[in-house]
Amino acid sequence: MSADDLKYEIKVLLVAELNLSGRDPAAIADDAHLFGETQTGGLGLDSLDALQIAMVVEEAFGVRVPEGDDARPIFLSVSSLAAFIVQERKANAVGSRTE
Repeated sequence: MSADDLKYEIKVLLVAELNLSGRDPAAIADDAHLFGETQTGGLGLDSLDALQIAMVVEEAFGVRVPEGDDARPIFLSVSSLAAFIVQERKANAVGSRTE
């Protein structure tokens, strides 16, 4: 899966799972802040949304999302989520080959 495809899939999941009705996944900028004011380009998500995103990402992409402060940089944007997923998938693939 290409990076652009992964980012689009993340956006579709966010819109569907967080009930962002009226949002077009394609209109969400890759680097828009997920949390923060919508006036500044953010999606305006909150801490409960973060928990839901973590569960969806873990289920959809088979990666474990860390908790607490370790997760903050992962949830900055769609781009950071995608980079985390790619990194974790690579680490899991390498780990499974060395076992």
